[in-house]
Amino acid sequence: MQDHKEASPVNPLPPVVVVLFLAMALPEVAFGLGARGLIGGPEAVGWRLAAVQTYSFSGDIFDWMVANGRWLPDHMIRFLSYSFVHVSFTSTLFAAVLLLALGKLVGEVLGQMAVVVLFFGGAIFGALIYGLLLNDPNWLVGGFPAVYGLIGGYSFVMWQSLGARGEQQLRAFNLIAILMGLQLVWGVFFDVGNGWVADLAGFVFGFAASAALVPGGIARVIASMRRD
Repeated sequence: MQDHKEASPVNPLPPVVVVLFLAMALPEVAFGLGARGLIGGPEAVGWRLAAVQTYSFSGDIFDWMVANGRWLPDHMIRFLSYSFVHVSFTSTLFAAVLLLALGKLVGEVLGQMAVVVLFFGGAIFGALIYGLLLNDPNWLVGGFPAVYGLIGGYSFVMWQSLGARGEQQLRAFNLIAILMGLQLVWGVFFDVGNGWVADLAGFVFGFAASAALVPGGIARVIASMRRD
């Protein structure tokens, strides 16, 4: 009689996704516990605000570095670090859920290195476009531009899959259209700021980078554009 293992009903997350999730979730746990006075003493109430000021991306600081030609490491790290600081628990939760879902898919199809490239590339490109196109004094904070990089990867995977089946490839952009639409509707009632510019830039990076990561991906995109 041979022993056999039953397949797990849930596929494990790629390790890199788990690491990114913990890097996003643990600061939020610390902020929450600190705000309730459970850790850190009285000064812990201000941990979130201090983290936003220290690690968020600043268009004003970026403009100063460009104008003076001084690329200070303490500020350059903001291109990455802002992805792991959020203004609220709800924002963290939404970003973390998207990270888990899309990171799992992208990691399984394109590989773990692709997750790293799309996540951090989306963050960097999103902040860069935010800094170059806007003159916004508000901090750019949160993991959404990085996660939108993964949405770009997911959309490219869907775009390829639909094309291989001879189906309408525009359906690959349903997710980004829904999310952008929700942001537009939300912006009618609340001041959501200009973070959507960085989000959209992250998506564009993710889609383009995925085409470069997949063998023959760029050629397929060009061929599709010529057919259209």
